[in-house]
Amino acid sequence: MIASVRGEVLSVGLDHAVIEVGGVGMAVYATPATLGGLQRGSEANLATSLLVREDSLTLYGFADAQARDLFTLLQTASGVGPRLALAALAVLDPAQLRDAVSQGDIGALTRVPGIGKKNAERLTLELRDKVAALSVQPGTDSAWTSAESGFAPGAAAVDNAGIRAEVSEALVGLGFSAKQAEQSVNAVLAENGGETDTSTVLRKALAGLGPK
Repeated sequence: MIASVRGEVLSVGLDHAVIEVGGVGMAVYATPATLGGLQRGSEANLATSLLVREDSLTLYGFADAQARDLFTLLQTASGVGPRLALAALAVLDPAQLRDAVSQGDIGALTRVPGIGKKNAERLTLELRDKVAALSVQPGTDSAWTSAESGFAPGAAAVDNAGIRAEVSEALVGLGFSAKQAEQSVNAVLAENGGETDTSTVLRKALAGLGPK
């Protein structure tokens, strides 16, 4: 298992970053919050989880080992794979997610695309005791904290149509419907007068789709 990676950030996208480790560029998939804390040319140190399948090797990165352990634990529940686990960590920060599961907060859990009421009930039933044992610091890996650092992946201004397409695609990739993604992105663009960057739009659109 690749437990962590450390190296220069070669590029940052909406759903992954490429980090050079020993001369090899590794694609590491992560939440918008984690990616918001990375900057091209700087050094990154991420806790990671490697998913091995017959036809692929996929590496997921996290701000710390606690978030990674929660990502791993979520996948032990029935019907939860890496995509859904990552979506849960994108919508709810680790502390919020841990509390939602341990306290049986169905309303918060069903904000995650792909988790319905029955799935949320099953998730809390299967993981309530296990997740309560995890020590997650409040605010860790939070899209409302790390993304406030001012870093913007691909900070060069792009046209609104390009922003709308990129962010909508990223949200659909997390499991939101195309309609939800479009409405959320349009609301953010309208609020900001259409002048902003892709990472800011993604962060605000995700916040708008998250718990109220």
